[in-house]
Amino acid sequence: MKWLEHRIPPPIVLLITAAMMWIIARTTYVAPLNQGIRYVTTAILFVIGVSVVLLAMFRFRRAGTTINPVEIERASSLVTSGIFQLTRNPMYLGLCIILTGVAVLLSAPWALLGLAIFVLFISRFQIQPEEGAMRTRFGNAYDEYCRRTRRWI
Repeated sequence: MKWLEHRIPPPIVLLITAAMMWIIARTTYVAPLNQGIRYVTTAILFVIGVSVVLLAMFRFRRAGTTINPVEIERASSLVTSGIFQLTRNPMYLGLCIILTGVAVLLSAPWALLGLAIFVLFISRFQIQPEEGAMRTRFGNAYDEYCRRTRRWI
């Protein structure tokens, strides 16, 4: 399934996953969560997730490198500062936080399967190929970055 590597932009994967989570929520158990708590928690998770993504985008722009994960070979610099000191993949982490907010909004514990599928898909078809490309492009500097910074959190 190598043909899937870098083929589907992560925001599209996010939307497909959210739709899948919605379908799961409509066909499985829905937890009786207080509506106010659900909405506040969802809003907080959305704000955190979007903020993490934007912080990463800002760092990429500041470094003058591409933010397009489908064209990783265009990366012109290794970004290791800011949010990238905490996680090597803040954009994907932010998308996971957003999907967690979707699960809370749907109030469906089984919808969290969508989050697990998202993590597995992004890890295999986006992150692993990116890591190979970054290792080829930046060599020892990337390996050292990987030693001191975790892939997710």
